[in-house]
Amino acid sequence: MKPSPTTDKLAAVNQRDFLILLALTEGPRHGYGLLKDVMRLTDGEVKLDPANLYRSAKKMIEQGLIEPHGTPKDFASLAGSNAARRQYFAITEKGLSLVRAEAARMDRLARFARARKLIPEPGSRR
Repeated sequence: MKPSPTTDKLAAVNQRDFLILLALTEGPRHGYGLLKDVMRLTDGEVKLDPANLYRSAKKMIEQGLIEPHGTPKDFASLAGSNAARRQYFAITEKGLSLVRAEAARMDRLARFARARKLIPEPGSRR
């Protein structure tokens, strides 16, 4: 399936925002959970600091890519006393469309890189 020009415009996203959106595809997360998920997704190569995370979250809320999820008191029984202070976020349909488009764009680029023998085929050793 060839992406449309609209999808390509949607796919202009920086790495930090992509990783936050990718983490949120697994379900709502609070800030610390997002920091841990990004580290897990990148095998520790990307470590976000809380200030940048919350700046990105504010921007993505304004763009309609994510939204606050529930109220902190809704999660108090799940995570102990700290849950009442945590802000949870969830991905929106628009955010899901963007992360899918960006993942597809990255996949196309990876295929081009493999064709030029810049990275190995999946499952092969280099």
